[in-house]
Amino acid sequence: MPEIPAVSRRLLLGGTLATGAVAAGLGSATGAAAATGTTPSSAAAAAAAAVEGTATPPARRSGQKSMVNVPFAPHKTVRVGVIGLGNRGSGMTTGWSVVPGCVVTAVCDIRADRAKRTADALVAAGKPRPAEYGGAADAYGKMLRRDDVDLVYIATPWEFHYEQGKAALLSGKHVVVELPIATELRELWDLVDTSERTRRNLMLSENCSYGRNELAMLKMAHEGLFGDVTNGHGGYLHDLRELLFSDTYYTDAWRRLWHTRSTASFYAMHGLAPIAAAMDINRGDRMTTLKATATAPKGLADYRERFVPKSHPSWRETYINGDLVSCAIETAKGRTIRAEHDVSSPRPYSRINTLAGSRGIFEDYAGTSTTGGRIYVEPDHGGHSWRDFDAYRKEFDHWLWKKIGDDAANNGGHGGMDYVLQWRTVQLMRAGLVPDIDVYDSASWCAPVPLSVMSLENKGRPVAFPDFTRGSWVNLRSGLDSRSTDMPPVA
Repeated sequence: MPEIPAVSRRLLLGGTLATGAVAAGLGSATGAAAATGTTPSSAAAAAAAAVEGTATPPARRSGQKSMVNVPFAPHKTVRVGVIGLGNRGSGMTTGWSVVPGCVVTAVCDIRADRAKRTADALVAAGKPRPAEYGGAADAYGKMLRRDDVDLVYIATPWEFHYEQGKAALLSGKHVVVELPIATELRELWDLVDTSERTRRNLMLSENCSYGRNELAMLKMAHEGLFGDVTNGHGGYLHDLRELLFSDTYYTDAWRRLWHTRSTASFYAMHGLAPIAAAMDINRGDRMTTLKATATAPKGLADYRERFVPKSHPSWRETYINGDLVSCAIETAKGRTIRAEHDVSSPRPYSRINTLAGSRGIFEDYAGTSTTGGRIYVEPDHGGHSWRDFDAYRKEFDHWLWKKIGDDAANNGGHGGMDYVLQWRTVQLMRAGLVPDIDVYDSASWCAPVPLSVMSLENKGRPVAFPDFTRGSWVNLRSGLDSRSTDMPPVA
């Protein structure tokens, strides 16, 4: 491939933007524009004038400080406690147990038999038996009082994530929470504040951010392959109808019941997060407004009519969430992101993963190559014809996949990205490094859940996107675009 003149993120986001903006107190889209010598477009100004609500962040309490660039204290061994042992939690428990320098010391589920079954499986695999907690809704509180847990991993239904995540922070533990970390704005802000007050990291368990294609896309963007990145498209398009009506897959039908409660983009983070990382969201740019649209809720009722017996309890439910909920997001630098969520329609699985700029475009889940991706970048390509992504992924493969790709394939679900997330988290803690995904990323990526509700309630009008960093977003800093480091040796 011909060498492309560098238009790197260091050049695009350097100078005044990366150094002087925070000192000048510039924490808004207007401030960022002033720092770079540009002015907001008239369209952006009009959108800002129409925004519902406010993006003004609440003041920090006295003594409360930012967690930006705060590293973990080094841990010789990372001791993990798991809350929630259903399909996701039990599988990830196995993953934690095989990462070098990591041990699962406690497991908890409201159903005590699950805790025992998980503990038995670890022992059968030659691992130490973890302490077991269960049998009551507050059993996790007893687990959090243990002094041999450094990291709490939470894989319970969505409605419990905020309460359990906050409790884990207050108990002095670092926390990894499955999607989303919370479903309301006040909860997201409270988790940010609690992380800052306790000086403990909270991370969204965004495994797709560690996907091989996504990390290669990130590296390509940051090395200027797409030129000036202008827009992205990500989401979660996954036909879950059969699983949603299963009597065993989602305990007590918790996930299906969310479709009876609200019209919202519940789970677009898997596609949104990689696009946000490639755009340096919270690291030189930030999301400023969101407006949502939703289709009619047809898919679940139609599936029930055709495949679910009339005696099934789901026939007492009314589904109100739109099949496809789309969020149009604008950023301070004038970029746009389209984030989508659809689990109710018959369609092949896709996280979309589209990133485009002044010199080209990448699209995932659209190619015929083994990677599933296709690409078109100048000056490599012409003739208005897509090319396979294979050669580019090899060239821009992230160091994590080069280092542990074989281990990931053998130890982790979802094509290995679960294990990459777990390995990297343990490595960060053992080496005393700054997390790739911090509490501000976690809150921002989950904010479309409540923001989509607000926008839809106001007939699709744009709503302000909170600045969870409180102005620190203007500073360029690393994240998922990390440099290669080794796992500390296990004694």
